[in-house]
Amino acid sequence: MAWMEKLMMQVALVDQVTKPLQGINSQIDKVSKAGRQGWSNMAMGATTLAAGGMAIQSALGPAIEMDRALGEVASLDVKKDVLGALGREALALSVKYGESATEIVRSSYDIQSAIAGLEGNELPAFTRASTTLAKATKADTATITNYMGTMYGIFEQQAKMMGKANWVEDLAGKTATAVQMFKTTGQGMADAFGAIGANATAAGISMDEQFAVLGQLQATMSGGEAGTKFKSFLAGVGGAQKALGMQFTDSAGNMLPVLTVLDKLKLRYGETLSVAEGDELKKAFGSDEAVAMIKLLMTNTKALSTNINALANTHGMGKAEQMAASMTDQWQRVEQGWFAIRAAAFGVVLPAINAVVGAFADGANDVLRWTHLFPNLTKVVSYAMLAIVGLSMVTGAWMLIAGIAKLATLGLGIAWTVIMAPLNLLKAGMASFRAIMLAVNIAMYANPIGLIIAGIVLLIGAVAAVIYYWDDLKKTFSDWGVFQLLGKSIDWLIDKLNMIPGVNIEGGSMPDLNLPNPENINAPLARYRQGGQSSIPSGGIGQQLIQANAAATTANQKPTKAIHIGEVHMTSQNPMTPEQMAENAWLETP
Repeated sequence: MAWMEKLMMQVALVDQVTKPLQGINSQIDKVSKAGRQGWSNMAMGATTLAAGGMAIQSALGPAIEMDRALGEVASLDVKKDVLGALGREALALSVKYGESATEIVRSSYDIQSAIAGLEGNELPAFTRASTTLAKATKADTATITNYMGTMYGIFEQQAKMMGKANWVEDLAGKTATAVQMFKTTGQGMADAFGAIGANATAAGISMDEQFAVLGQLQATMSGGEAGTKFKSFLAGVGGAQKALGMQFTDSAGNMLPVLTVLDKLKLRYGETLSVAEGDELKKAFGSDEAVAMIKLLMTNTKALSTNINALANTHGMGKAEQMAASMTDQWQRVEQGWFAIRAAAFGVVLPAINAVVGAFADGANDVLRWTHLFPNLTKVVSYAMLAIVGLSMVTGAWMLIAGIAKLATLGLGIAWTVIMAPLNLLKAGMASFRAIMLAVNIAMYANPIGLIIAGIVLLIGAVAAVIYYWDDLKKTFSDWGVFQLLGKSIDWLIDKLNMIPGVNIEGGSMPDLNLPNPENINAPLARYRQGGQSSIPSGGIGQQLIQANAAATTANQKPTKAIHIGEVHMTSQNPMTPEQMAENAWLETP
């Protein structure tokens, strides 16, 4: 009977350990499956929503950008029809020269701010001239926009007489011609006129002559320096005519053309100045800058005259358009053309969309007001939102734990194979079993479920220890109900596992094995024979052992001796000791 005690103890312990594992594994699978499906649906929904939003934003983006830029100009009290014309002009220029339509519109903001009283088509005309001139002279839009404002301030009366739209087109054409003629830049001309200001215009010098003088001086100096020298010359003309006894003004008191003044000085001093003559002129004009300008221009008055005539004959901005076209990048035109198409197409529906979006934005004020009127409701809604987010985090964490538990279950399956092997292989396999469980423990102890699995692993170790040290334990605890205590410990572990949400494992109790009382051994067998009354689940390891032994009895056709205990049949051709019978039973157990 000793071997049967040992056998039944092993079966009872193994069934009590595998039963909780089956429940835990089932719950982990259910939660993991639900979690994966939920996260998958969320990911697909979020991806679809984001893709749709990006598509709408991409389609409406150009129209929205243009609407924002035009809104800035509208803040300067520009009429709606002018804004419409400005937007169309900006899109057309962007396609023509490959420049940003929104930057063109924003440049018109500075033009409208600097030039008061622009009406009708004047703002689009100034914008068109500025954009074309910037492209033609390799200057940025901001520089040319500022230049336009400066030039309008200098030649305002002429602009009003000609009409502002016509004047600005002439200005763009003359500036482009001067840049090409004198090998300067748009920035250089802007610096030159910035330095001289309205002094030459106040003295009666025409725009064409100012362009020619400033341009020719820039052959040997910067634009700002050229403007400073011209300004010094103009400041000294009045004193010079008295000091030199020469007439440099007309009967109305206006200064004669610069070319005329230079021709008079050439008649007195010739085309070149000696040191003494230079000192005399310096004393007369009052500065070295004025004398430096005279020296540079006196030697080539013929070229100055030719340049003045060429500029006077420049009308419109045809020259500027020609130069701008030669500098245009065709790939930039294609890029800006695609932008312009989307801006124009979706700009038609944007007002309706803006109305809807505005309604949503206005609704935010109502929601904000409700949060103050109903603070308790706001608190409940806020907590509910946080709870939803928190639950999603818990689900994700559970999926992580479930994945780790899968790995642990795989390791435990390997361990069960080692435990259920023949006893003579069990001893050799204990070292491998411990190594496997150590690896699992290292991975699992970082998670709460690792503690549960650790408890089950300890129980497995107890099973192995009982198997290996059965005889010694029997002798030591023969008068003590330690096995009842072990059964209660397993029940306690099952209770703790049932505290996990979603886990519901049917509890049971270990068979009473108060050794050496034979009733404690017969009781488990009786429960097996009655069927389904044992705490060990149907189809457990014990039932599998009984079926295996019955099959072995049928297969043996010539038994010499048979042992019958309930429904367990084991045969042997030679008489066996109880120890040999136990070993044979384990070998035949699946």
